[in-house]
Amino acid sequence: MTASANPTEAAPRLPFWRRPRVMDRIEQAAIVVLWIFLVQRVEISGNPYAPLLLLSETAVALFALIRRPTDKLSMELGDWLLAITATCAGLLIIPGVTLTPALAPLGVTLAIGGNLIQAWAKLVLRRSFGVAPANRGIKLTGPYRLVRHPMYAGYLLVHLGVLILMFSPINVLIYAIGWWAQILRILAEERLLSQDPAYADYMGRVRWRLIPGLF
Repeated sequence: MTASANPTEAAPRLPFWRRPRVMDRIEQAAIVVLWIFLVQRVEISGNPYAPLLLLSETAVALFALIRRPTDKLSMELGDWLLAITATCAGLLIIPGVTLTPALAPLGVTLAIGGNLIQAWAKLVLRRSFGVAPANRGIKLTGPYRLVRHPMYAGYLLVHLGVLILMFSPINVLIYAIGWWAQILRILAEERLLSQDPAYADYMGRVRWRLIPGLF
């Protein structure tokens, strides 16, 4: 007869760097470093629309620094890689020239409108903002009554505007990879959040994740 495991036995301790709050700090540091390099690229760019890149990306860095720590954080390596890839896309864009000046007003409108939407979502989230999938509190007001991920919807408009204002094959590739990761990130976030009965109920009331009628 073999001895059974003690059900009260403590689970093995994670390495220091794998603890949720430590990984939170590592993520914050990475975002700030990438933001600094983006600022440097914008400063030397000759594109007059380049500062629009900093509107949303500065908000990402700021809210990442002031967000509320949590232990309800996904520790799956795949979830972290998706989150970092999706976030890094906007921070790696190269502010080149505007190839079609006639479309510049459309690009500016999309970029400003998208920034307003994602800023509204961030103000509702306040310190609940994060990058890796985590439960930092459920928000059900403001733009979250329309779609479940309005901040990402705002990013989508910003990125479309940026492509109009700073089109290049490399930027298209960066955003394509970023949005592939973003969609998978949304699904990963909802797998974690749906464990909360309040969020599961919210998913039943607000049908669309990102684009009403499509996704």
